[in-house]
Amino acid sequence: MFRRAFWFTAGAAAGVWATTKVNRQLRKLTPESLAAQAADKAVEAGHRLKDFALDVKAGMTQREDELNDALGLTQDPDRPDNVTALPGPRRLRAIANDTTTHRRNHSAITYNRNEDH
Repeated sequence: MFRRAFWFTAGAAAGVWATTKVNRQLRKLTPESLAAQAADKAVEAGHRLKDFALDVKAGMTQREDELNDALGLTQDPDRPDNVTALPGPRRLRAIANDTTTHRRNHSAITYNRNEDH
């Protein structure tokens, strides 16, 4: 008699356990639950992407500072945008050698319309 009661109780417990597991899985597969899981994954991916972007920006700033130190460039406090400026002699040489303001002599260029055909 005790054997039957034991196995009946064990079977009932296994049935309750299995039913609970199946119901949990079914709830996970509802459209609302799937949408919530997708939204959570998207938010998590967004946080990872933001952390990556911040790491890249920090690395860029560090490398820019290293290059500025290596080239002897300093921050110019007089400039409103706080742009890195060349040191005095280099800056003057760069301005003196600026060739972007020179215009080409357009009269020396000839155009032959027959070359188009």
